[in-house]
Amino acid sequence: MATKTRNHDTIDIYGANENNLKNINLSIPKNKLIVFTGLSGSGKSTLAFDTIYAEGQRRYIESLSSYARQFLDKFGKPDVQKIEGLTPAIAIDQKSTSKNPRSTVGTITEIYDYFRLLYARVGTQYCYECDKPISKMTKEDVINQVLQLPTGAKAMLLAPLIKEKKGSYEVLIENLKSKGFVRAYIDGVLVRLDEDITLSKTKKHTIKAVVDRVVISKENEQRIAQSVERGLIESFGELEVDIVNHEELHTTKHTHYSEHMACFDCKISYEKLEPISFSFNSPKGACLSCDGLGIRYSLDMQKVINDELTINDGAIRVFYGFNKSYYFKMLKAFCESFDIDMDVPFGTLESFQRRAVLHGTVDEFTFTWKRHRLKRKWQGIVKLAYEMIKDDKDRDIYMTEKICSSCGGYRLNSSSLAVKVAGKNISKLLDMPIEKSYKFFKKLSNFEYFDKISAMISAPILQEIRDRLYFLDDVGLGYITLGRDARSISGGEAQRIRVASQIGSGLTGVLYVLDEPSIGLHEKDTKKLIKTLKALRDKDNTVIVVEHDKETMKEADYIVDIGPLAGKDGGEIVFQGDMRQLLKSGTTTAQYLSGEKKIEYYFRRPQKNFITMENVNINNIKKLDVKIPLKNFVAVTGVSGSGKSSLILQTLLPVAKQLLNRAKRIDKVDGVAINGLDQLDKVIYLDQSPIGRTPRSNPATYTGLMDEIRKLFEQTKEAKLRGYGIGRFSFNVVGGRCEKCKGEGEIKIAMHFLADIMVKCEDCKGQRYNEQTIQVKYKAKSISDVLAMSVTEASEFFIKHPKLNAILKTLLDVGLGYISLGQNAITLSGGEAQRIKLSKELSKRDTGNTLYILDEPTTGLHFADIDRLTKVLHHLVGLGNSVVVIEHNLDIVKNADYIIDMGPNGGDKGGKIVATGSPEYIVSTQKTTKSWTAKYLKHEL
Repeated sequence: MATKTRNHDTIDIYGANENNLKNINLSIPKNKLIVFTGLSGSGKSTLAFDTIYAEGQRRYIESLSSYARQFLDKFGKPDVQKIEGLTPAIAIDQKSTSKNPRSTVGTITEIYDYFRLLYARVGTQYCYECDKPISKMTKEDVINQVLQLPTGAKAMLLAPLIKEKKGSYEVLIENLKSKGFVRAYIDGVLVRLDEDITLSKTKKHTIKAVVDRVVISKENEQRIAQSVERGLIESFGELEVDIVNHEELHTTKHTHYSEHMACFDCKISYEKLEPISFSFNSPKGACLSCDGLGIRYSLDMQKVINDELTINDGAIRVFYGFNKSYYFKMLKAFCESFDIDMDVPFGTLESFQRRAVLHGTVDEFTFTWKRHRLKRKWQGIVKLAYEMIKDDKDRDIYMTEKICSSCGGYRLNSSSLAVKVAGKNISKLLDMPIEKSYKFFKKLSNFEYFDKISAMISAPILQEIRDRLYFLDDVGLGYITLGRDARSISGGEAQRIRVASQIGSGLTGVLYVLDEPSIGLHEKDTKKLIKTLKALRDKDNTVIVVEHDKETMKEADYIVDIGPLAGKDGGEIVFQGDMRQLLKSGTTTAQYLSGEKKIEYYFRRPQKNFITMENVNINNIKKLDVKIPLKNFVAVTGVSGSGKSSLILQTLLPVAKQLLNRAKRIDKVDGVAINGLDQLDKVIYLDQSPIGRTPRSNPATYTGLMDEIRKLFEQTKEAKLRGYGIGRFSFNVVGGRCEKCKGEGEIKIAMHFLADIMVKCEDCKGQRYNEQTIQVKYKAKSISDVLAMSVTEASEFFIKHPKLNAILKTLLDVGLGYISLGQNAITLSGGEAQRIKLSKELSKRDTGNTLYILDEPTTGLHFADIDRLTKVLHHLVGLGNSVVVIEHNLDIVKNADYIIDMGPNGGDKGGKIVATGSPEYIVSTQKTTKSWTAKYLKHEL
């Protein structure tokens, strides 16, 4: 009985051995907020995601039919003896949201679906031409409209039957004759129906029956009313009127009437509203110009033409490169024929000459191409450029995204954008930050104008919208707009969106596993997130959070510390209990939390030279000027959505790449003046994107270790005797690798409705190389043995090899001693990938004039790892380089030489510089600046 009771209150894991876990036995309480912490690579994610969550999902999926299972993600059985007390599991990780250009925040949160339903059911239609309300025309309305035509008008009343459709329509014509119709317009020609009419069934036809030909007068009112009624019945509510003598009466020739939705003034008919009318993924709702994307691609003439160069020196950029000499030869002949100087800057040519080069002329000219004398008309750069680059892989170099002029970037057609609820069309709601949108829907007076039926229909829809907006605002996403492109959402934001969705779902008895949800959150918003996680817990759910954040740990009900170190030296439970007990435990985590160990590298270097940025206008930043000190460790801080990435990654980085790295494909912000980059020689941007996307990518290949290792094996006595070259020791090419697994060490076995299984290759036993290659040894180790070494082991093994040791030392410096040289790149976290990139740069010869830009490098890092990272970054600055870090982590921020704090809040309440200076100065001026960063930084200094 005791065991059953315990299982009811706890989740019990026995014998967990997945990855580096060492036969872990663990019991964690249910319906609590539990934090898994420990050094990076210690096994937190392995225990939380690869063991507990994977087993929960696997059990659920195996309860389904074999038919259903083949359509779901499949989970193999984790290496664990058993798990008792497990409940259904949901993982909320940092995987970015959809990369589909059609996805927006509104669509991924499903709020947009409720907007569509709301506008379709209770929206008021307005005419997109005159902005007057649309109403239905009754039969009486149509009769009155026709009778109001000028007296004496010779009217032809037509019943539209077929519009642009293929067919021979013999039955329809016979039917019209039997009903007494004498004439009809067929494809714009008036014909008698008693004539022999033959229509091609493969061509599109338009047929309108002539109901009556009548003069508008008082005497004919009864006849007109009967004819209108007959016409509306015949064409299911449609009627057209042609005025034969419209010119002498100065009136409209053709008018279309409908019993359906229509604008009387503009004579425009509207279709009945449906939710699909507001879908930009459907032809019924999408803008015709941009096909529902909200953007259009057009030539960027600044990228096509350099006004400062002459034509001979390359002013027409698009005409230079492989297989483009024909066009340049033709341009040269054109310029000679029309006396256009090719040796003066293009921008100084006469306006008519520039216009001729750009847009062409009607005159012909001759030129010689490969001994052939050709006569041509010059079509102009613009037309030729479109033709040349439409299938060119480099077309992005010359094209730019522009907001669609037809829909204003809102993706919908004119009639859908003209529908209003509470005086606002759907585009206004999409432009609102979530915080404002929630206030709008919360204000009941906005919807008081609804009649009883509309109020009843809208009530459940409005409640769903309010609930979802509230939860999104509650997790600190109030600054995001619902119309924002989902591709621009960060991993942390995506995770918080999914947390909010789960709270809204109202599930109970579920196990939630979250991967560092505090990523990308300022301290100000972390408290909101913790409140949300507690709300999930309070609905009788178990919440496991893999986290390093101090605040989250303080608020947790239970903490599991995994260690003691990382990789092979980790995978053990070093502590489990509450925060009070943890502080007394003496683990590495406890030492940093208690203040026994501190991350303090206070250099406070002076600011002498700067990069200046003037007139920055992008997203929520308007007319901003900023100075970034060089040869400093600079932290760019501010609440989520304050404009940090817009300023550094979207404005500074592209220009720095172009000027310093000679990058071609950049997307610059127009109108910004940036000075001071001439004091640098290159820029290095370190993000958290993967270092490779195939199982053959690994730290050894990425950092260049593999090339040096292969050289060592090539120089061994055994390799020389066998005649093996350097290529023999590559697992990417035929020769030395195992051909059964193509050098991957594993073979994927498709299991249909079960999880695909990765099986160790039988031929090479997972060693990647064939038997002959593995027989070659260096210091009694094969190349496969070397790839299986951890960075720490390899550092000791290659201690007398300076080049290899230098690369390995940089990997150790950034805290990656635990990863193996041949570890599959796909299994590396974003933070590990970023640190591998940093170590690669550190191993290069330093010039002392490099600008390093890092985006939240503390992601996935424990206090001990942040300590190492801070030391490395200060070392870079000590060599004369400049380091700019976008960061929320206060351990990094307090160690910066200079802080640029943005805000004061997110979204449209951000985009400004709140405070600049040293950490001490920022804190001392907090009462004046009202800086959120300073408020929380004060407790760290």
